[in-house]
Amino acid sequence: MDANRIKTLIEDGLPGARADVQGDDGVHFEALVVCEAFAGKLPLARHRMVYATLGERMGGEIHALALKTLTPDEHVRQQERG
Repeated sequence: MDANRIKTLIEDGLPGARADVQGDDGVHFEALVVCEAFAGKLPLARHRMVYATLGERMGGEIHALALKTLTPDEHVRQQERG
């Protein structure tokens, strides 16, 4: 599994999402996922939404995925803070 494939799976599974996925060992990855559908949801629910896009690959082809999940507004505010 590579970072680009994970990015595609997340973006295809969460309409309107933008994902930035990093990782170079093939099993451990980090992702920033920005999606309007996260609005009003707690972090655990957001993470579950992302994991659902990856299905059975989690725990198999993808051993670990560290997630940061933000709404577009949260992402803008975070960038403004630097």
